[in-house]
Amino acid sequence: MLGDRRTAEFALERKRMLRLSYRMLGSVTEAEDVVQDAWLRWAGNKDRVRIPAAYLTRIVTRLCLDRMKSARARREIYVGPWLPEPLVEPVDMYEAHTDDVTVTLMLALERLSPLERAAFLLHEVFDMALTEVAVVLDREAATVRQLASRARKHVQTARPRYSVGAADADRIARAFFAAARDGDVTALSALLASDVEIHIDGGGKVLAFRKIVRGLENALRIFVSAQRKAVTPPTLLRTAIIDGLAGYVSLDPNGVLQTTALGIRESKIFAIYIVKNPEKLTHIDA
Repeated sequence: MLGDRRTAEFALERKRMLRLSYRMLGSVTEAEDVVQDAWLRWAGNKDRVRIPAAYLTRIVTRLCLDRMKSARARREIYVGPWLPEPLVEPVDMYEAHTDDVTVTLMLALERLSPLERAAFLLHEVFDMALTEVAVVLDREAATVRQLASRARKHVQTARPRYSVGAADADRIARAFFAAARDGDVTALSALLASDVEIHIDGGGKVLAFRKIVRGLENALRIFVSAQRKAVTPPTLLRTAIIDGLAGYVSLDPNGVLQTTALGIRESKIFAIYIVKNPEKLTHIDA
């Protein structure tokens, strides 16, 4: 039956559509909404579709572009550093990733125009030919080539250049949690890079720094101060892969759920991405 075939064809593309939507929007919940909207359009289309993957990619990309207009307006008034909703996966998935899109790269993508972001993701991450991207974006091939080129230049420094094995990723995440929990200056100094940055997304919903914390000395002061003020220590729920980076899910001293992702180069942590905004954590099991 036509309905059964369409359902099966959509199911084959669903994971890919979610990956694309999430990387376009930085939101797990919005990505799921986009895929649901794509399903409604797919199910309601009575015409024969020769290449379902291309058709669905076009629908999802255009739905994302529409949503990005309002998303950018919301981020202009966002309280404190903005981070994408964390995509949390088991540690054993660390070396199974098919792309190199991490939270570091997603933050760099925020600096692009919506069309540049779409062109970059479709061509560089999802391996679509520029001629196919032009069809998806309804633009001339030459225009799309310029979009992709500009995007590549803007984000090239944010693409991963150092690989970390799953075992090392898990070890570093556990070591960092323990050192931060204990306020262990010696252990933290050995783990953190001199130019480390701490991004904490509280969204104005919970207590969090409203600016990015930069530099080893400032980071050490924060962790030591947090340890001294804590009535109860934070709780490690599990280590995980968060947006392609080593990290963990935990409860802070007040019992608030949070995720921590760690950017690592040459065995040193150069970036710490902490999401505490409860509105971004509703899809994560405690």
